[in-house]
Amino acid sequence: MRVLLIEDEDGLRGAIARRLRAVGHAVDEAADRLSAEDLFAEHEYGCVLLDRSLPDGEGLDMLRMWRRQKATTPVLVLTARDAVKARVEGLEAGADDYLVKPFAVEELLARIRAIGRRGPLAQTVVIEVGDLAFDTARAEVRRAGVLLPLRPKELSVLEYLCRRRGRVVSRSQLLDACWDETHEPGSNVDQVAIAALRRKLGAPPLIHTRRGLGYILDA
Repeated sequence: MRVLLIEDEDGLRGAIARRLRAVGHAVDEAADRLSAEDLFAEHEYGCVLLDRSLPDGEGLDMLRMWRRQKATTPVLVLTARDAVKARVEGLEAGADDYLVKPFAVEELLARIRAIGRRGPLAQTVVIEVGDLAFDTARAEVRRAGVLLPLRPKELSVLEYLCRRRGRVVSRSQLLDACWDETHEPGSNVDQVAIAALRRKLGAPPLIHTRRGLGYILDA
């Protein structure tokens, strides 16, 4: 998923972002509330990781504003405040989960996965397209029963296409969902990922190009 990481400590933010990208997430980083608000308004996120103590304001105030605006994006609050009152404040402000610093990154990844399972797309665990089966809970892809060795970004792209099977997905939609602002504008990262997927999925082809429109996954 595409994740918005809001954390003012540069070292911690960088470490979290690198780990999330290593497992296939796209990550946009913000060190303050103003940058976070701009990014949140511009992109659709699968999850927001929100630090409470920001240099230009309380993170929960921004969360309350999003909830008043009917934004339903899952939010995981990251904070050093471990008092029960502080956790209750976060949940009442609209947070979906709460993680106290310091924390193990593996626990953070597990909580992100748990939030994803509670989201609107969580109803579908195994997506089937022809003889392709994508187990979203296990992040495993099989074709005709054979497990395919896909890289994290290839899994991300394929899951996005699988969830929109039978519908054309434009390049801009795919880039916005599966890559963050660290990728070079005008690069062909999506085409490289699609080419790799086509090779690994084999024949008959499942990913088709609609010239001038984008890609479609269809058996």
